[in-house]
Amino acid sequence: MSTPIERFREILRIPTVSHVDESLVDTVAFDLLHDTIARLYPRVHDELEREVVAGHALLYRWRGTTPERPLVLMAHQDVVPVDPTEWRHPPFAAEISGEGADAEIHARGAIDDKGALVAILEAVEDALADGVVPAHDVYLAFGHNEETAGDGARAIAAVLEARGVRPDLVLDEGGAVVEGVLPGVAVPTAMVGVAERGVMTLTLTVHEAGGHASTPPSFPAPARLARAIGRLHRHPFPVRLAPPVRAMLATLAPHARGPLRPLLANLAVTAPLLARALPLAGPETNAIVRTTAVVTELDGAVGENVLATRARATVNVRLLTGDTVEAAIARVRRVVGDPAVEVELRQGSDPSPVSPWRGEPWRRIATAVADTLGTDVVTTPYLQLGASDSRWFTGISEHVYRFTPFHLTRAERDALHAPNERIRVGVWLRGIAFYGALIRAS
Repeated sequence: MSTPIERFREILRIPTVSHVDESLVDTVAFDLLHDTIARLYPRVHDELEREVVAGHALLYRWRGTTPERPLVLMAHQDVVPVDPTEWRHPPFAAEISGEGADAEIHARGAIDDKGALVAILEAVEDALADGVVPAHDVYLAFGHNEETAGDGARAIAAVLEARGVRPDLVLDEGGAVVEGVLPGVAVPTAMVGVAERGVMTLTLTVHEAGGHASTPPSFPAPARLARAIGRLHRHPFPVRLAPPVRAMLATLAPHARGPLRPLLANLAVTAPLLARALPLAGPETNAIVRTTAVVTELDGAVGENVLATRARATVNVRLLTGDTVEAAIARVRRVVGDPAVEVELRQGSDPSPVSPWRGEPWRRIATAVADTLGTDVVTTPYLQLGASDSRWFTGISEHVYRFTPFHLTRAERDALHAPNERIRVGVWLRGIAFYGALIRAS
């Protein structure tokens, strides 16, 4: 009989890569993943009601004593593309290095997000084997294109809404157990996202007549575009402490050391100072206090000796809680300050509602953290910096949280969406225990 680690590695070897261009998606890999889940987790497959939504998203229902106030555990099946030449280990071989609990499993998706998906399946399979009947229904919601469109999870949320399902608790990927989240705070912290930033994509476009590069105009389209990009970079969005960030800082205040402690303990007075200081501590702390905008794609002429008839930049914007798509567009146009630069919205969604960090659903998460991940771990509210499939569930539940129960180092977090993604064996196994505790408390 296979072990949890062997089952995890088998699923990691399936290259369920998502692409913005869906014609590039290997749907056979997703079919294989579904068949493998059914084979490796027979109790889940036989005892839970399973349906396929929107092509390859999976929704399971585990009937409890009552259908009221159900628990929804989320994860996604897809992973981002890879360049194998940049990896120390083949990205879909799921090789293991080292020994014991500190051994590392190297694979795309080890953390994002098959680590959570398989840990959830392991926890449910174990509970079924023990004869557990949850007090409330438990749903497993596994989207198939979170890294791109996210419409798999959106379709699942629509199915549940149509059936009148109102979850008492929704838990998706998000923050992890980390250390050193702020200078002077040494305790391990479970960063539970109570909200996530909005996400939008803008295009900046400049048009001109074109022609031969030997006779350029005085101010060609790429130069005008570069000036606009420079203005955006020199004039970032203003800083402020949104409510989830204030709550995080207040929670961490008793655990701070040195000069940071009085600053965190007196937020009513020090909030403006902290909002200005946090960007200096690094990209993550900068992103929790302001809407961010960064150019991610550039394109221009079709040849090296051809003047561009169109120069275009793609700008990825992440909206801080309280900001809106409409206001961000207006500000970008103001900062660019050039009517010859077209600013267009390609897609966008406002920040999510903020879930409460008090009450029974929150306590269930905090208790599961203490019971399985360590009594020294401080559970704190957190503003999720990236988007997740959970945003589609805020319309059917007021208690949507984002937390992945793995204790991750800085280097492990940096490998998400980058080469050499990996997770330690002991860390992953403790994650199974966390989901098990949450299920049994449902």
